[in-house]
Amino acid sequence: SNGSGTLTLNNAALKATPAFEAHSATDQTISDNTYTKVTLGTEVLDTDGKFASNRFTPTIAGKYFVYGSARLQTDDSQMRLGSTAIYKNGSIYAERTIDFRGNNGLQMSVDISTTIDMDSDDYVELFAKIYKGGGSNIRIESDSKSTNFGAYRIGT
Repeated sequence: SNGSGTLTLNNAALKATPAFEAHSATDQTISDNTYTKVTLGTEVLDTDGKFASNRFTPTIAGKYFVYGSARLQTDDSQMRLGSTAIYKNGSIYAERTIDFRGNNGLQMSVDISTTIDMDSDDYVELFAKIYKGGGSNIRIESDSKSTNFGAYRIGT
């Protein structure tokens, strides 16, 4: 601040790119109790063309805020657990789970977010799973952009 009420910041320090956000375009059938990579068919934002094949590879080293959500659905109110995970370079980096085992559920949205240090060739992906204990009609829903994934650079 220069004392006049004006705050001057270095714009380069605030640049939050590369950045992307995508959401699912269709429902995705998945297997019981198995992490499955989320298919994200609609790009909302991809500032530098770094999101492809459901994977974000920023190619610029730095700290990134990465977030996602998956709407998980069964047809018979027998869902026991629902989880999302952000994978970095093919392995779980962060995971969130909702446990319904005391009162099985029909549908849930599991949100996840984390800050990740990434170098020039790291990549991140969104995965989700449902534990139902058998049966069918287990899926990741696409309604109202409820399944989404995004990231943006927050620093070096």
